[in-house]
Amino acid sequence: MIQNSPRNTPKNTQFSNQNAQKTDYSFALGIMASLFFTFGFITCLNDILSPYLQKLLKLNYTQTSFIQVAFFLAYFVISPPSSFIIQKIGYKMGMALGLLMSGVGCAMFYPASVTLSYPLFLCALFVLAGGIALLQTASNPYISALGNPDTSSSRLALVQAFNSVGTTIAPFAGTYLLLQNTKNTTAEDLQIPYLMLGMAFLGLAILVYNLSLPTIQNTTTTEENIEHKIHENKTSALQYPQLLFGVIGIFMYVGAEVSIGTYLTKFLGEANIANLPEEKAGYYVSFYWGGAMVGRFLGAYIMQHISPPKVLFFNAFLAFSLVNVAVFGNGMLAMYALLAVGFANSIMFPTIFTLAIKGIGKHTEQGSGFLCMAIVGGAVVPLLQGICADNIGLQVSFLIPTLCYVYIAWFGWRIRN
Repeated sequence: MIQNSPRNTPKNTQFSNQNAQKTDYSFALGIMASLFFTFGFITCLNDILSPYLQKLLKLNYTQTSFIQVAFFLAYFVISPPSSFIIQKIGYKMGMALGLLMSGVGCAMFYPASVTLSYPLFLCALFVLAGGIALLQTASNPYISALGNPDTSSSRLALVQAFNSVGTTIAPFAGTYLLLQNTKNTTAEDLQIPYLMLGMAFLGLAILVYNLSLPTIQNTTTTEENIEHKIHENKTSALQYPQLLFGVIGIFMYVGAEVSIGTYLTKFLGEANIANLPEEKAGYYVSFYWGGAMVGRFLGAYIMQHISPPKVLFFNAFLAFSLVNVAVFGNGMLAMYALLAVGFANSIMFPTIFTLAIKGIGKHTEQGSGFLCMAIVGGAVVPLLQGICADNIGLQVSFLIPTLCYVYIAWFGWRIRN
């Protein structure tokens, strides 16, 4: 029987199949979907913030890449203590604290815009992302446990589809608010949008704090007890091969997805591609993230009928092929190929995540922390691509993400049943 409590204790986060099938978690999943929408929106807004600050502060590609470095480095730094925090205060309080922290990060954009301090902008992004790292560390395993373990990949893909709704809307909103005034770019344009986002995070923190969400039950099936005995000598989540491979997979996936999104506006502005000005190219970024949204809704259905590792392998191979078309092609073909990568990306994160933590029992929270640490790939891969873009050209630099997709395809093949 589901208990409602102001605290959601995460220890031994297992549901019995019988309870999972009988209980309706629609309300809790709806709340999770709204949270995923919010941090999808704020994360994707960086794709518009990057060319905006590049122009405002006269940055090169390498310097601009530090926007993503600051943002995604927070996942690496904050995720390890996040696992400990969640074990102490519970899932719900962890999510509320993460939302509050993100609100503080948004508020820091005001002094950064007043002083025109790039380091302060980066600090604000770090704090903002730190809150999201805590939120993700709590919410991903929570969603995986809210139902039948056999459909956890499908369930997380469905909730993450709402994350993609946020990432689809963000480029439209960001381009309208930040890139339209191409003749007079001023830092003041950032103040109202980020203060409003800060208020939204604060409102969500208060909402989550006051909600009664279902507590994850400490019940296991006979099969799970046998599995626990087999692996009771494990002292760390990293001793499970699928978790270790999954950590690398998340690093590669987030790195590739963020890197493509970061430089997509500039790519579409290349003379041999589409020659689009920033105020128009920014809107096309929504098609990249919109493809991920469509793919996640579709993937949530497909993975109920086709093995998730097989779907992951296919999508990774498709993404690899599309990026290569963008690198070696020209004009509209290259443009639409790169935009279509978003669709191929769609199911990768939830599939890698759920496959990685499947069957690791009491190490689930620690494993989730490691997986969220791996989101630092969103800092490393864009930096590497930025260095390549400055030295060998932007179009060729997109070969960097192709290497990431090779690994993801291998992971899908390696972990298949």
